[in-house]
Amino acid sequence: MKSKPDDRRDNVDRIQRNISNTIENIHLTDEMIEKTDDAKTRQDLEEKNDRRQEALDGMRVEIKDEAIAKKRGYKC
Repeated sequence: MKSKPDDRRDNVDRIQRNISNTIENIHLTDEMIEKTDDAKTRQDLEEKNDRRQEALDGMRVEIKDEAIAKKRGYKC
């Protein structure tokens, strides 16, 4: 079976969509943190948001790289 060639044309849009979704999830989780009285649940949710924030940092770096590559026509 022949593999598909790497098609990066929509990477910037896809990454931006992932960033937006992650930010929305952070906000929704913050609301849950405010409403919960359970310390363990609160800690778990805060840790999850910390991981999401780290992922956002990585996605922002990736989107910059992809935007530059897109501008250059994906040539090295």
